[in-house]
Amino acid sequence: MATATYPPPPPYYRLYKDYLQNPKSAPEPPPPIEGTYVCFGSNYTTDDVLPTLEEQGVRQLYPKGPNIDFKKELRSLNRELQLHILEFADVLAERPSQYARRVEEISLIFKNLHHLLNSSRPQQARATLIHILELQIQCRKQAVEDIKRRREEARKLLKESIATLDGN
Repeated sequence: MATATYPPPPPYYRLYKDYLQNPKSAPEPPPPIEGTYVCFGSNYTTDDVLPTLEEQGVRQLYPKGPNIDFKKELRSLNRELQLHILEFADVLAERPSQYARRVEEISLIFKNLHHLLNSSRPQQARATLIHILELQIQCRKQAVEDIKRRREEARKLLKESIATLDGN
């Protein structure tokens, strides 16, 4: 029984056989997907919106609203996580049968931390882009200064050359 290392190409490759002679003979690509779609049994959406914790069925541990101090809330959640991990270690040592509730509490804190970090991604991306653009401006200003300096050196050499030629 013979087996192939790689599967054969899909049958629609034949649609592209005259592509080199006539590039317009190939079929148009499918239109982009808009809205919701199903992939591997899960529903996805093309909207780039971070769902709220309530939409995900998770209790929010930090204040709601547009003016959240990310640094303060992340520190607060981090301290709470440390405290819950210490309590979890204590529960495992003294009352191992009660570990499930502590695991759920730690999971809730991690989900809140993760959501808070994802909420700050647009600001982080904006700050990174500003930093990159500032570096590009700085490099271009340096390049302009270098060009000006070299231009002055070239002018100086030309004047010296002309003076040398006139002197002879």
